Amino acid sequence: MTTPSLVRVQSLPLGASRLSGGEWAFSLWAPLLERVNVHLLDPRDHLIQMEKDERGYHLAVVEELAAGTRYFYRLEDGRDLPDPASRFQPEGIHGPSEVVDTGAFQWSDQEWTGIALERSIFYELHVGTYTPEGSFDAVIAHLSQLAELGITTIELMPVAQFPGSRNWGYDGVFPFAPQNSYGGPEALQRLVNAAHQRGLAVALDVVYNHLGPEGNYLGEYGPYFTDRYQGPWGKAVNFDGAASDEVRRYFIDNALYWLEEYHFDALRLDAVHCIFDFSALHLLAELKSSVDILATRLGRKIHVIAESDLNDSRLILPGERGGYGLDGQWSDDFHHSVHTLLTKERKGYYEDFGTLSHLAETLRDGWYYRGQYSRHRKRRHGNSPHGISSSHFVVCSQNHDQVGNRAAGERLSALVDSEGLKLAAGVTLLSPFVPLLFMGEEYGETAPFQYFISHLDAGLVEAVRRGRREEFSAFGWEEAVPDPQDEATFQRSQLRHPQKQEEPHATMLRFYRELIELRKELDLGASSYWHVWECSSSVLLLFREDKTGRLAIIFNFADKKASPELPEWEGLWKVRLSSAETKWRGAGSLTEQVKLSKPFRLDLHPHSFLVLQESISEGEPA
Repeated sequence: MTTPSLVRVQSLPLGASRLSGGEWAFSLWAPLLERVNVHLLDPRDHLIQMEKDERGYHLAVVEELAAGTRYFYRLEDGRDLPDPASRFQPEGIHGPSEVVDTGAFQWSDQEWTGIALERSIFYELHVGTYTPEGSFDAVIAHLSQLAELGITTIELMPVAQFPGSRNWGYDGVFPFAPQNSYGGPEALQRLVNAAHQRGLAVALDVVYNHLGPEGNYLGEYGPYFTDRYQGPWGKAVNFDGAASDEVRRYFIDNALYWLEEYHFDALRLDAVHCIFDFSALHLLAELKSSVDILATRLGRKIHVIAESDLNDSRLILPGERGGYGLDGQWSDDFHHSVHTLLTKERKGYYEDFGTLSHLAETLRDGWYYRGQYSRHRKRRHGNSPHGISSSHFVVCSQNHDQVGNRAAGERLSALVDSEGLKLAAGVTLLSPFVPLLFMGEEYGETAPFQYFISHLDAGLVEAVRRGRREEFSAFGWEEAVPDPQDEATFQRSQLRHPQKQEEPHATMLRFYRELIELRKELDLGASSYWHVWECSSSVLLLFREDKTGRLAIIFNFADKKASPELPEWEGLWKVRLSSAETKWRGAGSLTEQVKLSKPFRLDLHPHSFLVLQESISEGEPA
């Protein structure tokens, strides 16, 4: 064993890490404990005393360890607990941690530099339900199809170790440990490496606002939580109280760990409105600054995207304008605007939406509520994002929350017809924002995505069941809430990939592929400014004019045909895409070209959209 004092504890990674000389260092922040031992279980069972410094870090350095060695930390009271910075929990949340040399993986993505956010198309997937095998390795077989579809970035729902084998991932309790039932650390590295080989970036959903309720041992080691703030999950993470420097370090190190050791290209930060920090330097600003330094060192594009329901532009404003400088934020207002127009739902938070103006304003600025009164919240909500570029907003018509947090987990395919699905796809993929698809959306998957768990504590299971039933009272959904603990709930949520070969799913898949190809050809994400007009109470027009010419996208959200008044655009326009074409199983086709002249009207089928590009006369410059 090496003398601990020869190593600067605070410069070492947390947890068990391999040093340059081949030794293994065990670094633990546990200011609440005076004595901690490393309890090595195999190949030899013995204790190694750790040395504590003035900041509460405990350290032990071991000269040799066999691959796969498992260990606990032995506390003063004799209990053996897993490492809070464990790299792998092969036996689950209560079992021993395992030493993992993440630097030993042989990467083949040395030339990979990432993808610009404004040209990204995200594809959110849950590893456990994306394939029958429910593993990292099983996802690899589908990467080529996703690349052919035109996806640029797959986004994994959280993979940090959670209880059991079935969970959305937001109950994770070991932020550094890839889920054992998904395949563990090396399998996750294989997935990211394979994605990069196919030209796909990979984003990871991380949860820094809470830890799950079962197997959360952080509080046994230090003041990771505070009762000064309460979130939906109880005590908040201590980001601004006494000893919070080390808590912040734990989570920032975690972000850098995923980006460096696993080569992730982006992080999606879950529910940052539940991160409570009133210090002068907000955690999110510090995290983004640390990520930027890493990105420069690695020579890669790395993005940090937040989920927030605050409509607070500070998240994405640059530091010189008082912001945190994050690269993007999910826009719930976009989803809610599209969803209410298509489904006519108006209960719960949907009561704040339902008119075309909600969508039009969102398309202009990024979200709708910029300080107006919200009936649902019973107060004013949000501030203005005006002037922030469109690439800072990630939008969707479906995601895990908006599908899975329905009583029965219905996808949009269960709520609207195929014309409605195509319209939702069009307004999302042809918007000026960064689009996100939810797994299976591209072919109209019919399987629900329901909420599932596999907790080990019977009392906790019953509490979750009760909480789910109470959660949906405001929406008036009368469907029975599926039992989250029942394995059948999980199995119902698995994708049915063979649907891609059947109708109408095969046509829907072709439609999505053409939409994405058109988005890329027209470079819609890089457009600096779009004009947005409400031509009527149900028809919306997006218009762009630049050096490439004029482009018009017209959406009809009405249940009947519409003949909106259009701006005075005399001339010949090429029909680039019509969702109502018979080749998309629609009601009827238009000719390849449309001649617009007074009175400037155009007939549109119900729930359809049309992409028109001005035809350039021969000899006329483009």
